[in-house]
Amino acid sequence: MDDAMLSDQRELVEQIEAAGWDVTDLELSAYDSPWSDEDAPEATVTITARKPYESEEVERDDESEDETDDNPFRLK
Repeated sequence: MDDAMLSDQRELVEQIEAAGWDVTDLELSAYDSPWSDEDAPEATVTITARKPYESEEVERDDESEDETDDNPFRLK
């Protein structure tokens, strides 16, 4: 793997983290391109990141309906 690929990988991670995401996994694969006759390698980057979002509590006049709803798939 060449230094330019690793530098690009670091730059991508920095940009994602600057946007408020937490990078949880990263895979960089370098290979010779099957699509061109050149000897220049190519790379793919797979990044897994998470970003928690705060939920906004919306007050309702109809609180009793929410309290009696037992649906486990409904967000409260």
